Amino acid sequence: MENHVRNVVIIGSGCSGHTAALYTARANLRPLVIEGREPGGQLSLTTLVENFPGFPEGIQGPELVENMRKQAARFGAEYKLAHITSADLSARPFRIHIGHEVVHARTLIIASGASARWLGLEHEQQLIGHGVSSCATCDGFFFTGKEVAVVGGGDSAMEEALFLTRFATKVTLIHRRDTFRASKIMLERAQRNEKIHFLTNTVVDDVYDVAAREVTGLKLRNPKTGEVWDFPTNAMFLGIGHVPNTQIFRKQLAMDKDGYLKTTQYVFTRVAGVFACGDVQDRRYRQAITAAGTGCMAALEAEKFLEEHGT
Repeated sequence: MENHVRNVVIIGSGCSGHTAALYTARANLRPLVIEGREPGGQLSLTTLVENFPGFPEGIQGPELVENMRKQAARFGAEYKLAHITSADLSARPFRIHIGHEVVHARTLIIASGASARWLGLEHEQQLIGHGVSSCATCDGFFFTGKEVAVVGGGDSAMEEALFLTRFATKVTLIHRRDTFRASKIMLERAQRNEKIHFLTNTVVDDVYDVAAREVTGLKLRNPKTGEVWDFPTNAMFLGIGHVPNTQIFRKQLAMDKDGYLKTTQYVFTRVAGVFACGDVQDRRYRQAITAAGTGCMAALEAEKFLEEHGT
């Protein structure tokens, strides 16, 4: 079996995974990248990216992440289009199950990211990147001088709404109840902002307009009265949180109450030789550049670990 043990296995193929692959490949460790259920991660759902250094005119999200993949592959990173079904981290080499196949790894870098929560509307997915977004920091600038809507009632929604007031002329926060689960301080900040308007006891039933390839409005409904009406807006931002892709590591790695991996010294998990990077352990920033940074850190630590414990 020793001849078939991988020095580095990377789970996930977003910014953090590709960066980790690039660094470990250049260290001649021949990493194997398991691309996961959402190859490319959150960037693959983004259109124009203008805040990643080195692209003064901006770059399309899918193009940026594909360039990262090609760069890592150029130095010997191997990619496998599959997803992990289970993992055994109780002993080294670690056992990574991909369906009926088992991959053995001396080190493991978890870069499986976090998936945005969506509403599940009929036309929602078709308008992602065209006015439907789960990241105000990423896409807010594109709606300068326009009116936008934010869906949610927690701190995430308040943060999104407050950030969007830097660009939008009006931000309508839509919440299905008349009470909020947001912290008192965040709710008060939003209520004090004259650009933010509240629509409570309201749910979104659909988003328009796929034919125009842009958001032109929402179909809203009052769940108490059943009243339905159309609401014109230029964008719909989801502020209902993210779900970290960590389910297979439950009871093996330390997590917070929402499932984000807990790391010490930036990227170390509680299992020696297992590192975590990107949105899977970062619930605060969730940016392409910060994900890439932690991917670099995880790669350097994996390389150091292998030097100390033998490749």
